[in-house]
Amino acid sequence: MRPSLRALVRLDDPPWRLALALATGVFISCTPFWGLQTLLALAAASAFRLNRTATVAGCWLNLPWFAPVVYGAALWVGGALVPGDQGRAALEVAALLAASRRVSWAETLALLRGVSVVLVVGTTVVGALAAATTWVVAFGLIRRWRGRGMMGP
Repeated sequence: MRPSLRALVRLDDPPWRLALALATGVFISCTPFWGLQTLLALAAASAFRLNRTATVAGCWLNLPWFAPVVYGAALWVGGALVPGDQGRAALEVAALLAASRRVSWAETLALLRGVSVVLVVGTTVVGALAAATTWVVAFGLIRRWRGRGMMGP
């Protein structure tokens, strides 16, 4: 196991709390608040008394090359859930992002201004699913590693 991962998983928190911290970070990484996500992760970790290192690590799992997939899925889900013109517009933006391999951040932000409600709804659903999956996987792995004596307490 890599030293940095070993240091993270050796934290003294119980496995369910470490998994919760990672999942919280993953949820935050799916929010549309790009650029503020690390600060939001630190604030959430402090507010809920979660491990800051694990929360920020979870937040950093949504790497820039995953962002178009995450936000495209969020627009698609939000577009399906939000009725009316915003929902239809979001589905069109999601299709445009999926079809185009290169869209600048300025173009993306201009497209997304009209679908902000859809984006918030979609990122909430996508973030919740990603967080739940992260918790289940992380909890299982941490318990297994600790059971094998690979992690300390």
